[in-house]
Amino acid sequence: MIQYSIAVEGMACSMCEAHINETVRKAFPVKKVASSHTKGRTQIWSEKELDEDAFRRTISAAGYQVLSIQSAPYEKRGLFTFRK
Repeated sequence: MIQYSIAVEGMACSMCEAHINETVRKAFPVKKVASSHTKGRTQIWSEKELDEDAFRRTISAAGYQVLSIQSAPYEKRGLFTFRK
């Protein structure tokens, strides 16, 4: 799984968060999306690698500005992962 961390400018409230989350869900095959207007970030988890330029275009079309995108492999950690 891959985790994307996107710095987004222009989010002012929880409705902005919901708007970005819904826009991303409709445009990309993602597992989870979470946005925070106070941190100015959107986190996206996906099974496969996604096009970062498409992220920029999609979020910009929704009325927000993408400042940066970072991606990293993500491994879900649960209560019993220490046993592996």
